[in-house]
Amino acid sequence: MLFTYKAIDKTNVQREGTVEAASVDAAIVAVQKRGYTLVSIDEVKTGGGLGNLLEVNLSFFKRISNKEVVILSRQISTLFQAQVSPLRIFRLLSAETENPQLQIVLNEVVEDLQAGTSISRALSNHPEVFSSFYVNLVRSGEESGSLEKSFDYLADYLDREYEVVSKARNSLVYPAFVVSIFFVVMGLMLTLVIPSIATILTESGQELPIYTKIVISISDFFVQYIGVILVLIAGAGAGYWRFSRTEVGRRTIDEFVISIPYIGDLQQKLLLTRICDNMATMLSSGISIVQAIEVTADVVDNTVYKEILEATLAEVRGGRSFADAIGEYREIPGILSQMAKVGEETGSLSNILTTLSRFYRREVNTAVDTLISLIEPAMIVFLGLGVGVLLASVLMPIYNLTSAY
Repeated sequence: MLFTYKAIDKTNVQREGTVEAASVDAAIVAVQKRGYTLVSIDEVKTGGGLGNLLEVNLSFFKRISNKEVVILSRQISTLFQAQVSPLRIFRLLSAETENPQLQIVLNEVVEDLQAGTSISRALSNHPEVFSSFYVNLVRSGEESGSLEKSFDYLADYLDREYEVVSKARNSLVYPAFVVSIFFVVMGLMLTLVIPSIATILTESGQELPIYTKIVISISDFFVQYIGVILVLIAGAGAGYWRFSRTEVGRRTIDEFVISIPYIGDLQQKLLLTRICDNMATMLSSGISIVQAIEVTADVVDNTVYKEILEATLAEVRGGRSFADAIGEYREIPGILSQMAKVGEETGSLSNILTTLSRFYRREVNTAVDTLISLIEPAMIVFLGLGVGVLLASVLMPIYNLTSAY
């Protein structure tokens, strides 16, 4: 939103101008940050229609990223260490942020805090930004009087999680991009280039090699049924999307992903890193083992491990130890349950889980490096064979044709 203001600067000179902000409060803070004493401020009314529609559509692409939440948490932790009040912290961060969606969220948090709501309750009104894990850790800090420590834990945890997930995700971006471009180029060759060359080769009357006939047949098939193929691909994509939104679909996909060689191993280690790190962080903050398991089950993004944690939670509530309950599942490595047992017996479960999270984080890094070392040569061989066969099937007959003349 756009606001016009009248203010007085430090030399008692009247100033007028405009400021863009998500709310009146945010606009006031922005003006005051310029060193002005505010006299009046009014929202500039804009017409509806296409302008507002474009604003709404563009805001869709300005979502709040995990990186922004990591930076926000670090800033909150730093300001708490500087003994800044919670209300002032969120006002400052709202005025500073460049993401309009995040600014709206922070402004609403400020309004809730002004109304007397606790920080954890104010944050819980925005689950799309602050997970139940985040909110529970803040609530624990409020109850124990150590909010500074809780936000420090959160900042460190989110830093670690972002680093691990980013490395694993980025390692697959380049291979996926190269393979996608390869298939696009091959598709264009088969539907646009090969048909023209095939006409020349056929009219020449020479006997074509078998691999050239196969490539021409594939090209003819794509040209004749390209519409059907595109419809089938679109239908398969829509079907997959709908299937992935069902409970059975999510579980089927999650089971399949963790069963893929190398990729599944990497996914499992990522999940174990998150589970151990989540629980270690919450236990260190004074949250009970039952609540730690419950929150971790809520935030873990794999149906298989979510069900394991929910079943473990039921057994722990029934009086069974965490190590014994979680050790029954083949998806949980023996080292985790054995070390957790030692941690429970010695009263140092949070330290043991911290050690395990570091161990699995190193395993993730090793798995990523191994996966990259396997993907790159395999990709080179695959692409080389594809391009080589296509070129040979076209160039060899052309060479024979020119040699005949």
